[in-house]
Amino acid sequence: MSVVLDILDRLIGFDTVSARPNREMMDYIADFLATRGARVTTIAGKEPGKSGLVVTIGPATAGGIVLSAHTDVVPVDGQDWTYPPFALTREGSRLYGRGTTDMKGFVACMLGAADEAAQTGLRTPLTLVLSYDEEIGCVGIQEMRPELPALIGAPRLCIVGEPTGMAIATGHKGKIALRATCGGTSGHSALAPDFVNALDLAADLVVAIRDLQRNLEQRGARDNAYSIPYSTAHAGLLSGGRALNIVPDLAELTFELRHLAADAPQELLSRIRASAESITARYGPAASIRFETLTAYPGLDIATDDPAVGLARQFAGTGQLTKVAFGTEAGVFQEMGVPTIVCGPGSMSGQGHKPDEYIETSQIEACQAMLGRVVKDLRA
Repeated sequence: MSVVLDILDRLIGFDTVSARPNREMMDYIADFLATRGARVTTIAGKEPGKSGLVVTIGPATAGGIVLSAHTDVVPVDGQDWTYPPFALTREGSRLYGRGTTDMKGFVACMLGAADEAAQTGLRTPLTLVLSYDEEIGCVGIQEMRPELPALIGAPRLCIVGEPTGMAIATGHKGKIALRATCGGTSGHSALAPDFVNALDLAADLVVAIRDLQRNLEQRGARDNAYSIPYSTAHAGLLSGGRALNIVPDLAELTFELRHLAADAPQELLSRIRASAESITARYGPAASIRFETLTAYPGLDIATDDPAVGLARQFAGTGQLTKVAFGTEAGVFQEMGVPTIVCGPGSMSGQGHKPDEYIETSQIEACQAMLGRVVKDLRA
């Protein structure tokens, strides 16, 4: 395990918060893999200093295995850390640092598996996909997507290594994040009834979102494998107005839909749009509500009897199946026709996005064992 811990130490040292470039870390990974004979392709992001990697070891044939991870982490600002967030600290069985669980622990295991795979010939390829800006809505993998089919070929399985405690996740909800811009008319608040208050429009839209949520809870599709077994609609940010004595003519509401596979997000959004039309009609022609999609990613839903799930069980050495509440990049691979599951070390609920984030060494060891079986399979 020492090789993987040395790699993890280097990875944690890179401050790859989503708002910052990831180039230095990607250069380290690319050099690490290129010196082992891997074929490394860099995919430049739209933002300066951002890039993803697709790396292949072994022959360019079908039937390989893809390992996928994101390289960005969430901020540490405003959190009370006991340990330095961008330096790996070991205390007993715990490894502390931002990203140890989400998800540089898996990245380190990926690189360790690549090092092992490079030492002997493979019958079918091992492919690594490393993305960026996952934490802000799976942005990077969407930008990389056009180039992925030609680079990853036709694998038997893709393992997205988000933290599941090494259980095999066969599903998660999809998400679409949107901004509603509400327009009204401005004037002196002493004459407020003569104008259209944009905050009133936004407040009415919040009520419509709450009504949709209530409807989904009571009459919507259900999947009891999730802790929240129905799709959700959530209003998260509301802003508007410049002064108390001015009727605001502009307000912005940011909200999200997290949807089950059985609920098409566009159908849910069409219900919100219909509510918006009803709202603006009540206020007259000066009122408007415009919608803008900020980010979106598909959900994951693979049948438990799919051969890929059976293969994942062999690799992970467990029959434990689950579905996770958080989103991942797995749905992107599934939409490309790649059988995909989520399985990785650490606990998202226990450690994800928290101060003093850590991972247990036993989880790293379990992940190494899984990826060791992957490499063995590729050699067979």
